[in-house]
Amino acid sequence: MKKSAAAYQQVGLDLRVETADPHTLIVMLFDGATAALATAKYAMESGNIASKGASISKAIDIISNGLDASLDVEQGGELAERLSALYDYMASRLLWANLKNDMSALQEVQGLLSELADAWRQIAPKP
Repeated sequence: MKKSAAAYQQVGLDLRVETADPHTLIVMLFDGATAALATAKYAMESGNIASKGASISKAIDIISNGLDASLDVEQGGELAERLSALYDYMASRLLWANLKNDMSALQEVQGLLSELADAWRQIAPKP
């Protein structure tokens, strides 16, 4: 039953990705990274090292290969360059959090992601 639910969720996610506009896709990346960090925080608190590592790795992947990779430095100029540097910093802090079991580093990145996601949602194109 659990596999069926997971497969159903994946189909729903795939459909949302296929039909989403670029702005919504970025929102989905922020949501995915935020969810991965929430899981990592819970795993860190409960001492589940494997889950913590997998969740932090997932968040780093979303930040580096999703959010950072989606930046267009030619179009975005200095703002895109600064965001890229911030994404690199977040990935570095998450590596530190994973290696040292540092909750404050994890929470720092959660806060940064939350602020960026809120700002991104505020500039959503009007329907």
